[in-house]
Amino acid sequence: MDDALLIRADASAQIGTGHVMRCLALAQAWQETGGYSTFAIVAMAPALEDRLKSEGMAVLHLAVEPGSSEDAAQTVSLAQQSRAAWVVVDGYHFGAAYQCALKAAGLRVLSIDDYGHARHYAADLVLNQNIYADESLYPSREPYTRLLLGTRYVLLRREFWRWRGWQREIPEIARKVLVTLGGSDPDNVTLKVIQALQQVSVEGLEAVVVAGGGNPHFETLQSAVRHSPCVIRLESNVTHMPELMAWADVAVSAGGSTCWELAFMGLPSIVLVLAGNQCPIVEGLAAASVACSLGWHDQVTLQTLLDSLNDLLHMTGIRARMSEFGKNLVDAYGCRRVAGVLFD
Repeated sequence: MDDALLIRADASAQIGTGHVMRCLALAQAWQETGGYSTFAIVAMAPALEDRLKSEGMAVLHLAVEPGSSEDAAQTVSLAQQSRAAWVVVDGYHFGAAYQCALKAAGLRVLSIDDYGHARHYAADLVLNQNIYADESLYPSREPYTRLLLGTRYVLLRREFWRWRGWQREIPEIARKVLVTLGGSDPDNVTLKVIQALQQVSVEGLEAVVVAGGGNPHFETLQSAVRHSPCVIRLESNVTHMPELMAWADVAVSAGGSTCWELAFMGLPSIVLVLAGNQCPIVEGLAAASVACSLGWHDQVTLQTLLDSLNDLLHMTGIRARMSEFGKNLVDAYGCRRVAGVLFD
C-alpha cells in the first residue's frame, strides 16, 4: 500500500477551522504509522497553514471554486500524482457529485461528515464523530459505503494523546476559566464572554481567552482585557490547548470540535451555538449532562451568561458529574481506530 494521504479541506472566517484541525489529527495518526499527508486547500489562515507545515504536512493551494467539478478534477490529479492510498474530504461543499468523481477515478475516499449534508454518499468510508451520529442520517449511499459513527471515532490531535488516564481535581469553588470560541468567531461573541467574566462574583477569578488564528477582532479583545478588574490573559494561535484545559476549572466554548477536546479533558463547560451545524452537538452534550447549553449566542444576554457562570463556578457536584460523563464519552483513541480502518 502507498503511504500517502491526500486531504481536501478548507478553513476561513466563515467556515471556521474545525474541518482542518480534525483532519490534522487524522494526519498525525497516519504519520505515526509511517505515512505522510498532503493538504489540498483553497482557503486557510496563514497561521494555520504554518501549523500544518510545522507538523511535517505538505500544503498545496488550489485555484478553484470549492466543491466544483474543477475542484474534484484537480484533487483527482493530485491524488494520482502522489499515488495516494486515500483521499479525505471534509467540508459541506463536497457533495454527491464530488464523491462520485473521485470514485470514478478509482480513488479510495473517506468523507468526514457532520449531519448527512450530501444527497448521496459514494465514499468508501463516512466518518461522523458526533454524539448524535446515526445510520438514519445516510439513507442514500452505495452498498460498499461503510459508516464510522459516534464519539469512539472522535479525532483528537496528538497533543491530547498523552493525557489519557489523567485525573482532574474538582475544586469546591471554580476560579479558573478558559474561553475558546472557535478559530474565527466573526460575530465577536468572545467580547460578550469577557464582559460577563468582568462581573463574576468570585474572588481570585482568573481567565485565559483563546482567540483563534482567524479571529478578526483581536485588537478589540486586547483593549477589553487590558481594562479588566480581574486577571484575563488573551492568547492567539495556541498549540498547548491540553495544558490550558488541564489548568482551567470551567470552560466557555462554541459548540464545535473543541467540545470533544473539553469532554476528553473532563472540563465542565458552558457551550454557545455559533453556527447552525453546532445545534445538534450542543443539544446532545446537554442531554448527556456533559455541558451546559445556552443555545444561540445572539439570544443569550450578558446577564444570562453572567448568571450561568456564577452558578457553575459554585456548583461542585454538577461540575464533577460533567467531568466524569465527558471523560466517559471521549477516550482519545479515535484517530487510532480510524487509521486502523484505513489500513484494513
